[in-house]
Amino acid sequence: MIELGKMNTLTILRETSVGLFLGNEDDNDDDVLLPFKYFPEKYDLGDEIEVFIYLDYEERRIATNLTPYIQLHEFALLEVVDVTEVGTFMDWGLEKHLFIPFGEQRHRMELGMWYVVYLDIDEKTDRLYGTNRIERHLDKDDITVAKGDEVDLLVFIETDLGYTVIINGKHKGLVFENQIFKEINPGDKMKGYIKDIRQDGKIDVSLQPIGFVNSNEKNTDLIYQALVDNSGTLALTDKSSPEEIYAIFGISKKAFKRAVGDLYKQRKISIAPTQITLSKND
Repeated sequence: MIELGKMNTLTILRETSVGLFLGNEDDNDDDVLLPFKYFPEKYDLGDEIEVFIYLDYEERRIATNLTPYIQLHEFALLEVVDVTEVGTFMDWGLEKHLFIPFGEQRHRMELGMWYVVYLDIDEKTDRLYGTNRIERHLDKDDITVAKGDEVDLLVFIETDLGYTVIINGKHKGLVFENQIFKEINPGDKMKGYIKDIRQDGKIDVSLQPIGFVNSNEKNTDLIYQALVDNSGTLALTDKSSPEEIYAIFGISKKAFKRAVGDLYKQRKISIAPTQITLSKND
């Protein structure tokens, strides 16, 4: 079965004057055209080729060897390249731009701006379209993560409380403002950790590992290795700014102080007013 809106591995069935027809060898009645401009440099009948399937300007199924920035039922950050009377069009890496109906926009999208969107399909017409109303495509009932899990995050939008994030492409989460120690923006991808799952299905997310033992051991190793790599000295102390600490280690000042304290208790470092150094006997 050829899947619209996705990358498909198909077989070259035949060559015609308009292009190559691709399909599955066990279903010759279901095929799709790959136009000449998307031909591979070398090919033979029977070869397998990976292509993306979507609808062309005449609403016919077409194959391309271009890889889009987003596939069916995925989220991605895309740029608005045209605004018309019927809706907005975004660049998704293909010749024909992705259509976002006005009814699928949280707020009217502006030309040249970037937005996180979800790629969906109209089951009646087989037309692919984008939507900026992502909440309806996130599951808060069948939660597939647990407290403490490391997860993949896509930053969606800034709120009064912090940043709404998409967790593993499935769930909505929130990173509170006081848990953020670096600049983040909608569309950023990063690792996160499940801090709490509430009874109403809302998920709190941390950008730091959960629990003192896991995070402190990791941070202690990180700082110790940085000392080794910098001839045994770092111009950082508990007086350094949170921004400076995060720029170097990607951790909060609180986590930095805990890790430095652990190293000091192990007598691996000495602490001076303007720097920390490896102990001579380490």
